[in-house]
Amino acid sequence: MDRGREVVDLRQVSSQTVRLGRVQPQHPSHRTIYCNDSDANFIARFKSNSISTTKYNVLTFLPKGLFEQFRRVANLYFLMISILSTTPISPVSPVTNVVPLSLVLLVSLIKEAFEDWKRLENDNSINNTAVDVLQGQNWENMPWRKLQVGDIVRVKQDGFFPADLLFLASTNPDGVCYIETANLDGETNLKIRKALEKTWDYLAPEIADKFKGEIQCEQPNNSLYTFTGNLIIESQTLPLSPNQILLRVMMNSMSVPSKRSTLERKLDKLILTLFGGLFMMCLIGAIGSGVFINRKYYFLGLFDDVEGQFNPNNRFVVTILTMFTLITLYSTIIPISLYVSIEMIKFIQCAQFIDKDLHMYHAESNTPALARTSNLNEELGQVEYIFSDKTGTLTRNLMEFFKCSIGGEAYGTGITEIEKGQAERSGKKLSDDAKSDTAVHEKGFNFDDARLMHGAWRNEHDPEICKEFFRCLALCHTVLPEGDESPERITYQAASPDEAALVTAAKNFGFFFYRRTPTTVMVRESHVEMMGIKQDVSYEILNVLEFNSTRKRQSIVCRYPNGRLVLYCKGADTVIYERLSNASNDIRKVTREHLEQFGSAGLRTLCLAYRELTNDLYEKWNEKFIQAKSSLRDREKKLDEVAEIIEKDLILIGCTAIEDKLQDGVPVCIETLARAGIKIWVLTGDKMETAINIAYACNLINNDMKQFIISSETDAIQEAEEKGDPVEIARVIKDTVKNHLKQCLEEAHRYLHVSGQKLALVTSLVKKGAHRITLSIGDGANDVSMMQAAHVGVGISGLEGMQAVMASDFAIAQFRFLTDLLLVHGRWSYIRLCKVITYFFYKNLTFTLTQFWFTFQTGFSGQRFYDDWFQSLYNVIFTALPVIIVGLFDKENVYFTIYVLLSTFYFYLTLLLVPVVALLSDFFYLGIQRWFFPYNYQIVQEIHRGEYEGVGSREFLEIGNNLTPDEARSYAILQLPREKSRHTGFAFDSPGYESFFASQQGVFAPIMAWDVARRASVRSKRTSHR
Repeated sequence: MDRGREVVDLRQVSSQTVRLGRVQPQHPSHRTIYCNDSDANFIARFKSNSISTTKYNVLTFLPKGLFEQFRRVANLYFLMISILSTTPISPVSPVTNVVPLSLVLLVSLIKEAFEDWKRLENDNSINNTAVDVLQGQNWENMPWRKLQVGDIVRVKQDGFFPADLLFLASTNPDGVCYIETANLDGETNLKIRKALEKTWDYLAPEIADKFKGEIQCEQPNNSLYTFTGNLIIESQTLPLSPNQILLRVMMNSMSVPSKRSTLERKLDKLILTLFGGLFMMCLIGAIGSGVFINRKYYFLGLFDDVEGQFNPNNRFVVTILTMFTLITLYSTIIPISLYVSIEMIKFIQCAQFIDKDLHMYHAESNTPALARTSNLNEELGQVEYIFSDKTGTLTRNLMEFFKCSIGGEAYGTGITEIEKGQAERSGKKLSDDAKSDTAVHEKGFNFDDARLMHGAWRNEHDPEICKEFFRCLALCHTVLPEGDESPERITYQAASPDEAALVTAAKNFGFFFYRRTPTTVMVRESHVEMMGIKQDVSYEILNVLEFNSTRKRQSIVCRYPNGRLVLYCKGADTVIYERLSNASNDIRKVTREHLEQFGSAGLRTLCLAYRELTNDLYEKWNEKFIQAKSSLRDREKKLDEVAEIIEKDLILIGCTAIEDKLQDGVPVCIETLARAGIKIWVLTGDKMETAINIAYACNLINNDMKQFIISSETDAIQEAEEKGDPVEIARVIKDTVKNHLKQCLEEAHRYLHVSGQKLALVTSLVKKGAHRITLSIGDGANDVSMMQAAHVGVGISGLEGMQAVMASDFAIAQFRFLTDLLLVHGRWSYIRLCKVITYFFYKNLTFTLTQFWFTFQTGFSGQRFYDDWFQSLYNVIFTALPVIIVGLFDKENVYFTIYVLLSTFYFYLTLLLVPVVALLSDFFYLGIQRWFFPYNYQIVQEIHRGEYEGVGSREFLEIGNNLTPDEARSYAILQLPREKSRHTGFAFDSPGYESFFASQQGVFAPIMAWDVARRASVRSKRTSHR
């Protein structure tokens, strides 16, 4: 913004905080706002101006955060396992499952809390931003959150709008201000807003305090480009349009749709498969337990008072309880830290590899690559279809006026890149002819033809039509001039580069547009009356019929200083030709040929026309225009209908041809992607001939390919459309397209001629029909829907604003960087994550299968093989680092990876710290263990380490009977105290406990190698026998 202004707050926002991303329920009728009257607005209980983008608050953080975490199947599964581990049937300590789950949840909640805290700080910064509010007859500074509906506020130069505002007055004498809407729609071009002339005087606080009015308008919505309302002031109703509205539009602050990668969805299926494997393992163990349990194994102590899980009299109960026991025991088969590890790997891949890749850094614009999400890294390596916009994506979007046709005569001698490519394909070689002395090349203008430059157009056979052509270029636009009012220093701010190029062309032809007010356009015309004579002419702009995607044209009604009324119109050739009068028949055919020539050369074309108006005709039409503009319902539709009344009987002036050159490296990039097996579709709204020639220029197609053109402009389809039956039209189109597609089913490349609104539909069609991973790339706001419809959206930070980048998953500065993004980062990410997942499954299966095979050696009792803490930390700590290293640095060239690691300081630091940390951790663990558990099994082992050296078994086994040695030994063991495992209920978890209990009774039993590992779950009182 370049001027201060006064505005009235139009928000309908309540005493509660606004939650972004949700459309608030509204009343179906219009709403009424009283200007500068807080008491009247208080009755309506409008919402406050405070905004909140946080997901949580102090009360909801823990429950809502846990709910979000347990939406993941793996986390919910481990929660159930943790609960199950607290029951008596669990063979492991609760710490085995609770610790890893707690660590995963803690890390995730800390991440959520940190992100939400950042959102809160941003909200507080916005809500506490100061703005001047009219209180009485003075401006008072207060934070945005205290702003009320109906307040009059003052916004200074370069300030931000605190709410949706009605523009009342400006320090500019003509009630004009210039705004930038980049925070709304990503467009960086300045846009003009003009206040109603009735409110221009409400500038000083003493006068503004007297402003009283009533605004009747539509309910709050998220539309940026439409507004319907009226201002009632002093018993006069004035229509309001988007030109008087300054938007903040918090309803549009919504994030792009959440996307899940294909690999992540496959991972869910793999985990479900593991669940099936887990169930089969537990079922086998449970059935084995029911079969194995028997009182003949007397040393197990399965007497009548044994608990239900080990009661041979009820094998069904034994099977069911053992099933739950084994589910807890084998829970490690599901990798709990898999999701956290993958998220960490993806984040580092984005932050360190993609964002900092110098091969994708554009030095000219100082723009690096940007990964806006880390969820889709591996998706880049699986892309099979690319959908690309043309303008600004394949091309530079630097429009230059290159050729034109005026009154049936073609002008411009330059040769385009497309024409050079056409010549090369036909075996010819073209080179640029020597530039003439009159050639001019500046930003937006690259034209060479001495017949038009420096006033030479006066010598043409019809100089009057040339004047109309140049005046149409200089007047029919919404461009804003900036800087000094001299041809050399002035700059133009336009809604699109095309408009700026056309106005620049008018300047070089001698019709210099240098100033604009809400009602006039100032043009400095040269060589009109006489060669070398310049004169400043003020044209009154009466009406502007703006361009939109439906109308495909723009018109203005202007009055010359001599009172002449003229309508100038420019737009697509198909639209202009439909509205031409019979007076244009003489040049219509010739201009059509020129349009085809320009299109074949890859140029963008527009047709120009005008119409003389009488005062009576204009007055009658203007009444209808004002009524349509004041309508509260269907205003846009009514304005289009009124425009149709006057935009007819046009006289064709000619056409313009603008060149948009290809970006550097586009042909090589497309050829490389095609060799990689990726199918490329370019979606454009150009003419068919233009589309085909540009496809040749960017190596999308070549002479070795066979072309198939599928068009709806066939005789069969036209006949069906004339009948008017929608069902029949749909059937004919379907059959026609189906027959054409059969002919080109195996073709790899497509170049589609479609309008912007159909881009997303084509993308969705291929995505759902072919079931392949798709990528859409574009640079403008019209490409957003296409990018959101594809699996991966890539935005190019071009000249059409940043909206495509803000809605994308990845952002790059040039199309050629797509090669590195897909074939380097995408491929590596995909391969690495696949290895990480298989690595996770391998180590967890290995860990769990050892436990599974051990179950067969323990009578399917559910005895565990590992220590509680080792089992708890196996995934989250002991085996975490190797997986992450593989996910970050793995490459096909192992030696290069080793070289990179050895040249990194962190590698040596890690090599030094890992053993130190491991030893310290073991020291603290043993110290804490011996402090809190001094009579642990390890201490018992140390005390009895040397008691049996040199002592024979017969000295301890004194049984006077005729039993065999094995029977006597078993009998002696049976007499030992009935020490039971707290896990299985057996007298001994395994024969490995014999030496421990026998030593307490004075009975010798050889010390077995697995004693230490087996005694971990036993807590018994030490009995000394001397």
